[in-house]
Amino acid sequence: MPQEQYAHRSTMQTSEGPQVYKVGIYGWRKRCLYFFVLLLMILILVNLAMTIWILKVMNFTIDGMGNLRITDKGLKLEGDSEFLKPLYAKEIRSRPGNPLYFQSARNVTVNILNDKTKVLTRLVTGPQAVEAHSQKFEVKTLSGKLLFSADDNEVVVGAERLRVLGAEGTVFPKSIETPHVRADPFKELRLESPTRALVMEAPKGIEINAEAGSLKATCRTELRLESKDGEITLNSAKIKLPNLPQGSSSSAGSRQKIYELCVCPNGRLFLSQAGTSSTCQINTSVCL
Repeated sequence: MPQEQYAHRSTMQTSEGPQVYKVGIYGWRKRCLYFFVLLLMILILVNLAMTIWILKVMNFTIDGMGNLRITDKGLKLEGDSEFLKPLYAKEIRSRPGNPLYFQSARNVTVNILNDKTKVLTRLVTGPQAVEAHSQKFEVKTLSGKLLFSADDNEVVVGAERLRVLGAEGTVFPKSIETPHVRADPFKELRLESPTRALVMEAPKGIEINAEAGSLKATCRTELRLESKDGEITLNSAKIKLPNLPQGSSSSAGSRQKIYELCVCPNGRLFLSQAGTSSTCQINTSVCL
């Protein structure tokens, strides 16, 4: 720059004074900035108020949230609770002295899984039935005595007495094995087969005993007592056969009421009026 121009510019700056340059945001930009800062403060206050309200409503404390408390032994839940997803726990129990309820609108299912997540045992309680799926089902007393057991091979009733309260009795589609069949005190015992035969078999013997009453056997066609290797003994002070057929009298004028018990070749019994000798041969027409 020529010396004359530099000197002239220096003289002009000295005569006009120092110039000041303003730095900042002015005008509508400044007002927008204040508005956003004010809006941010309002949002912070609203967020803080909502957080405090949620903490108050949900009952957040140092020990837990709401009815859920964190203790040294695990989680303690008081009141009714709903679980929308699966719950995994090692042990679920109620407070001492209070029952434990499982409530569902449909089914309550309890599964026991193995290491490969295969179901070993399943208990399903539904509105229509209670189903248990397992290899063996057992019911025991507090002392460990078996009351009931069921598996694929057999069903075991370990109680001292099996009581069936149905008005129609008990129906067994197939055979039944039992060492003793008896009725309740002052109740009658009835073994009945309405449409088929009734068969009782035992390798050593069958005993039918009525200590305080009578014993009655009724059938529609015939009643057969059969012993293959032994004998049939009727041991009683009185043996009555009231409906046996009678043969013709040995003499027309005889009025005696002493009869002889006769047996036909086919096993049929009949009465024949007794005489000085056997009169069974005379009345063989009854056997026809």
